[in-house]
Amino acid sequence: MARNTKRRSRYSKNRRNHTSKKTEKNPSSKNDLSLPPSEPSPILIDKKELREGALERAKNRPIFERILTVFRREANKDYKELIINTEALERRVARMENGILQGFDVERLDEDRMVGAIFKGKVQNLEPGLKAAFVDIGQEKNAFLHYWDMLPGANNDPSIEIVRQNKKKSTGKNEIKSIKDIPKAFPISSEIVIQITKAQIGSKGPRTTTNLSLPGRFLVMMPYAGQCGISRKIEDKAERARLKRIIANLSLREGMGVIIRTAGQNKPERFFDQDLNLLKKQWDEIEAKMKSQDSPAFLYEEPDLIGLTARDFLTDDVDRVQVDKKEDYNRLLETIQLISPKLKSKVSLFDEEIPIFERFNVERQIEQTFMRRVLLPSGGEIVMEETEALVSIDVNTGSHKGDRKDGKNFILQANIEAAMEVARQMRLRNLGGLVIVDFIDMKNKGDQRKVHQKMKSAMAEDKAKHNILPISQLGIMQITRQRHDESNSSGIYEPCPYCNGRGIVKSPRSVSIEIQRKISNAISRTKVTDPTRKELKLKIFLHPSNLRRLRGPDSKLIERMQQNYNLSLSFEAADTYHVENFKVVEEASGEEVK
Repeated sequence: MARNTKRRSRYSKNRRNHTSKKTEKNPSSKNDLSLPPSEPSPILIDKKELREGALERAKNRPIFERILTVFRREANKDYKELIINTEALERRVARMENGILQGFDVERLDEDRMVGAIFKGKVQNLEPGLKAAFVDIGQEKNAFLHYWDMLPGANNDPSIEIVRQNKKKSTGKNEIKSIKDIPKAFPISSEIVIQITKAQIGSKGPRTTTNLSLPGRFLVMMPYAGQCGISRKIEDKAERARLKRIIANLSLREGMGVIIRTAGQNKPERFFDQDLNLLKKQWDEIEAKMKSQDSPAFLYEEPDLIGLTARDFLTDDVDRVQVDKKEDYNRLLETIQLISPKLKSKVSLFDEEIPIFERFNVERQIEQTFMRRVLLPSGGEIVMEETEALVSIDVNTGSHKGDRKDGKNFILQANIEAAMEVARQMRLRNLGGLVIVDFIDMKNKGDQRKVHQKMKSAMAEDKAKHNILPISQLGIMQITRQRHDESNSSGIYEPCPYCNGRGIVKSPRSVSIEIQRKISNAISRTKVTDPTRKELKLKIFLHPSNLRRLRGPDSKLIERMQQNYNLSLSFEAADTYHVENFKVVEEASGEEVK
C-alpha cells in the first residue's frame, strides 16, 4: 500500500512539473484557442531513470520467477515488458526493454485490419506496360497485383532455407510458368484469390499476392507453396538439424508448405503439430467461404492486437505483460491457453488509478515519436522529415561543436548515438521506403565504418526487411526499409485542408502581384474589344490580409493604375475566403475576369 502511495505522489509531481512547463512556454494558450498550437519542444528522456524503474519492477516479480531466472543464468538479461492500453477508439501495445520503448503498435478499433487479409476478387484490368493486374475486392480502390506476385513461389524469402519439397496440387494458378502465361490464366473478369501484403498508402491501392500465407505462433503455413523451410535466424546447427527432422514428420496436405519461425527454436515437436492443426482449421474455413461466396468477397483477416500479442509479441523472453482492460485480459488468457499455456503466469491485470501508459513512462516516449526533433544524450539531435517518397533525417551537433574536452571525438559519439536512435525511431514511427540519413561529416573512413556497423547492429532485430548502404562521399547513408502499412504519424495526422499538405501558402505580396496582373489583363482586353469605353469598373473579392497589402504597401501602384487607365476598383473582403483565392469581376457584365 505504501508503495502505491509513493507511486501516486511521484506521478502527481511529474504531471505538475510537465504541466507547469507547458504553461510557462505558452501562457496565452488557454485564452486564445484561435491560434495554432505551438510546436512542442523536443523531449530529452532520461534513459538511466527508465532503466532504474524497470530494474525495480524486475525485483518485484514473483519469487519463483526470480529463482527461475537465476537457474537459467539470466540474471543480467534485459527486462522485457508488454504494456497494453485499450480506450474507446484505439488499442495500443508498447514493447519495453529495460523501461525503454522499443516497439509501438496502434490499432484503431473502428478500422478494418487490411494487411494479411484474404479476398476473393475479380480481375478488372490487365496492364501489360506495368506488368500488373487491378483486382476488384469490394474496397474503395482496386487492389494492385504485380505479375511477379502471381508466379508460384514469388514470396520466397532469402532469409528462409528451403529444406523440403511437397508435391503441389494441379491448379490453374500453378500452371503459370512465366509472366507471359498470366493474361491467359487470369483474363479480365476472371475470379482470383489474393492476400494483401501492403495496405493502401496515400493514393496507392493495396498491394497483393496470390501466394497466400497464414502465420501461426511457431509456423507459417502456405497452402499452395509446396515448399518447407526454416528461418535462417536460427543459427545453431544442431537445432536446425532437429527442426529439419520435425518438418519431415509433419502431416502436410498435398501442395501445402510451412516455414518454422524463430519462435519455434528449442520447442518440442508437439508444439508444431498443435500449431499446424490450428492453421489447417483456419484454412478449411477460408476454403469453405471461397467455394460458397461470389466475388468480391472477404475471406479472412489477421487477429486484432490482442491476438497478435499472444501470437507474435509474447515470446519466452518477455518477463511481464500488463493489461488495463478486464475484457482484453480475459481474452488474452484464452488465446494463450490455446497456443502456449505456460505463459499465462506472465499476464497480469493493471488496476491502479494512474493511466497505465503514464505509470510506466510510455506516454512521454510516444510523444517523442511525433516530434520533428529528437535530442541525443550527448547534446546532439536528429531532425526527421517524412514525405510520400522518402524520409530525410538530419543529424546535428546541437549545442556542441568540435571535440570534447576529455579528448574523445564528439562527432563520432554523436553519430553513433544518432545511428542507434534512428534505428529505434524508424521502428517506433513505422517509417519505410527510402530513408536518407545525413550524418555529421566525418573525414576518417574508420569512423564512417564504425557508424555503419552500429546502424546495422541496431537494426538487426528489426523484423521489417531492410538494406543499409555504407556512408557515401557526401556523408549520407541510404537505407531501404519495408513497410506494410502507413506510418504511425499518418494515422494521427492528416494533410492540412487549408494548404493541401504543402505546409505553406502564398504570401500577400504574391497574391497582390497576381491581382494586379489580372487587372492589367482586363484593361488590355477591354482596349481591344471595346475601345470606346470611358471607364472600366472592376470588383475584387479577396481575403482581408491581401486587401491590407493592396491598401498599404501597394496602394500607390493601385492608385496609379486607376488614374492612368480610367479604372474604378471596389473591394469586398471576408475571412471566409481562402488566403490564396481571389476573384476579379467586371461590374457591368457581372462576368469574372479570366
